Amino acid sequence: MASVLSDISVEANLRPMLEADIGTVMLVETASYPHPWDERVMRDCLRASHYHGWVFEVDGAISGYLFLSVVAGEMHILNLCVHPDLQGQGWGRTVLQRAFDLAVNEYEATMCFLEVRPSNVAALSLYQSEGFNEIGVRKNYYPAVRGREDALVMAKSIIA
Repeated sequence: MASVLSDISVEANLRPMLEADIGTVMLVETASYPHPWDERVMRDCLRASHYHGWVFEVDGAISGYLFLSVVAGEMHILNLCVHPDLQGQGWGRTVLQRAFDLAVNEYEATMCFLEVRPSNVAALSLYQSEGFNEIGVRKNYYPAVRGREDALVMAKSIIA
């Protein structure tokens, strides 16, 4: 399977999210998740001082996004999403690695935390391959088709 990443004509960019981007971000969110975030939550994240939203553009089109918080030298990835049409091509890894760059260079963070559904095998595999380790479980954290699903809490040192 050829990767889009090997196509040098593709331009990818991570830029700060604007409130005007939320409509397009919500299209990616609802295409990606059976239990999407509410638009209001995304808008609130953009307004809070320690929350940051970023959009991932491929050839100028919003194709993914990243919400994170940074407090006391710790970055918490709240939501990292790539449009389903582009999943499996390395874009999630690209966004994650750029998040690490932001953490170190923009936010002076030294640790990164996140939660992931155990059923999200692709995301779990990505995080493990990038050096995240499971440090705990949040019981009944995510809504699921049949009730609730636990979240695996993962962490990684990102000291430069």
